[in-house]
Amino acid sequence: METEPDSWLYSSFIFLSATPVFSIEVILGLLGIVFLLIASALMSGSEVAYFSLAPADLEKIEEESGAADKRILKLKSHPGLLLATILVGNNFVNIGIVLLSDFVLKRTLSEETVGIWSSSFINTFGLGHIFSEISLASFISFMITVVGVTFLLVLFGEVSPKVYARSNNIKLARLMSAPLLFLIGVFRPLTSLLITLTGFVERRLAKNANPNSVASREEIDEAITLTVIGQDIAGKQEIDILKSIVKFGDVMVKQIMRSRVDVVSLDFNSDYEKVIAVAQESGYSRIPVYVEDFDNIKGILYVKDLLGHLNEPSSFAWQNLVRSDVLYVPEAKRISDLLKDFQRKRLHMAIVVDEYGGSSGIATLEDIMEEVIGDIKDEFDDEPEVIYKKIDDFNYTFEGKTLLNDLCRVIGVDTSTFDEVKGESDSLAGLILEIIAKLPEKDEEVFWGDFRFKIIACTTRRIEEVLVTLPSE
Repeated sequence: METEPDSWLYSSFIFLSATPVFSIEVILGLLGIVFLLIASALMSGSEVAYFSLAPADLEKIEEESGAADKRILKLKSHPGLLLATILVGNNFVNIGIVLLSDFVLKRTLSEETVGIWSSSFINTFGLGHIFSEISLASFISFMITVVGVTFLLVLFGEVSPKVYARSNNIKLARLMSAPLLFLIGVFRPLTSLLITLTGFVERRLAKNANPNSVASREEIDEAITLTVIGQDIAGKQEIDILKSIVKFGDVMVKQIMRSRVDVVSLDFNSDYEKVIAVAQESGYSRIPVYVEDFDNIKGILYVKDLLGHLNEPSSFAWQNLVRSDVLYVPEAKRISDLLKDFQRKRLHMAIVVDEYGGSSGIATLEDIMEEVIGDIKDEFDDEPEVIYKKIDDFNYTFEGKTLLNDLCRVIGVDTSTFDEVKGESDSLAGLILEIIAKLPEKDEEVFWGDFRFKIIACTTRRIEEVLVTLPSE
């Protein structure tokens, strides 16, 4: 018994020495494994590299705007498709590594060698009553393949590249931008199917999920109210601010913008005397300048730029002071994203455009801040931002152009009260038009739920004043 292990090792050594370990097939297989391991490392690292890019990294990439940077931004614009492509590609590569490893091991470690090892192992340790030579040989081959391949994949295909990608995400993202775009095209049919199936599963899970598992916005609002209940006026202001912060990410630019009919602007061809008069009358620090009509914005006039030219004649070329760095944003843009744009570009005003490219109005940094902390008053704000009259606790009169968010704040109801019926409208007049689908006449009454809207003044083109009657309970 003492000589059996030596006999087993000797037999194995003799057999392995005769095996063609360095045959062309084995060498090509080993080269294939190395190539696929590099591909697996790049794919795994790409996942970390792309999804660890911080907003500051994306700003840097956007500013440099090289060919690779443009590809990165394009890939980041479709995160679901990017992730699906990386996962599918990595799985194909890993399967290839397993198959090639099995092929190489079978060429370098033949069944006879494994059989000798199995027989010697059983004879040495007396395991014949537990294993047969064939079953133990299969188990040894399986373990060598699984343990070896798993070690290679985990160390070189997962852990090492992800550690590297964490600290070199931009460099790796640029390197892999072109290959990933190519793979997206190759795997698009498969990844599109996977994304569709994933969406279906997510919707099913969301439908069957416990409604108590995730706090709804209403529950969060209620929790905020309970935390400061019974406090003074300052406590109630805190409630409004906290609730506004919760809803901040869902508010669109269209909901806070100033409509074009209410924007103070200047014609590019106006004389300097009129410019001074408009600046003094309005009290605004920035005034949009247009050519012919408001759809053709030329730039923004900063009133502070006029301070050194107050005594100039009417023919003064004030147009040279107009700044052309205008920020255009769509109506559907979220104000949280607009705030980031303001911070990045160091601007305070944006021109809001509709789906046809026309100018809908303007949105300012002050409008965004007011959405969170309420109206901001300065020395030029002689009139209230929201013009209304409180008749009693249940009746108010508002201008038709009053924004629904402002209306809800004044009458003390949740800003989502009219979401079900308002459609695409954001003003009181728009809400009424959505309800009755026509222009109302004076003294006409419109009902929605327990609310009553009576038209106090209107023209053939717009609703000017409305009496709003609240539910009595």
